[in-house]
Amino acid sequence: MKYPNGKKASEKFTKKSDAPHHDTSRRGMTLESEINKSNEYYLAYKICNIHKKPTPITIVNVSYPSRNKAKITEAYFKIPSTTDYNGIYKGRYVDFEAKECKSRTAFPFSSIHAHQIKHLADVLEHGAIAFIIIRMTYYNIDYLIKAEDFLLYYNSTDRRSIPYDWIKENGYVIANTYLIPVDFIKTIDDIYFKEDLDDQEDQ
Repeated sequence: MKYPNGKKASEKFTKKSDAPHHDTSRRGMTLESEINKSNEYYLAYKICNIHKKPTPITIVNVSYPSRNKAKITEAYFKIPSTTDYNGIYKGRYVDFEAKECKSRTAFPFSSIHAHQIKHLADVLEHGAIAFIIIRMTYYNIDYLIKAEDFLLYYNSTDRRSIPYDWIKENGYVIANTYLIPVDFIKTIDDIYFKEDLDDQEDQ
C-alpha cells in the first residue's frame, strides 16, 4: 500500500477498533461532494483549477407558463462521454474519474463506462496526468490509481473486477483533512512532481 507519508497500514491501524471503516467522520458526505469541497479550496488559494463537468441531459418537454418564462418538465440524464473532472495544475492537464465502491474485496469494472476508460487512454497519449480515485467505503480509504496502471490491468485480465489486494498494492492512499477532505493534489505531487520537490528541498 502506497501511503504518501510513507506509513504502512500496520503502522496506522494497530487494532481492529482502529480500522478505517469504524470512522464516522465522513458520514453523509459523498466522494463527489468531498472532491468538490477540495477543489473549492484549491481554487480559492490558487493551487490549481479543476472542476467537475456538468452531467449532460436531454430535454424532452418544456412548458411556457408565461411569455418570458420556460420550465423544463421532462428530461433525462445522458451517459457522460468523458470523465468527471478535468483542469490544470502546474502547467499539466489533469483528467480523472471518481468512484465509490462498497465491496470489501474488489472494484467492478462495470462501475466505469468503457468510453470513459478509452478517454483516459486518449488523454494519456497527449501527456495528461490521468487517474481514477476509488473510495473503498467499507475501509473508508481513498485511493488514487494511475490511469496507466489501471489500463495495464484492465487490458491484461479476464476478470470483471480489480481485487482489493491489487488496489492496496498499486494504489496511492489519498490524505484527508477537514479543509481538504480528498487531498489528491498532495498525492499528485508525490507521484508526478517528486523530482521537483526533491530539488526544492536541496536548495
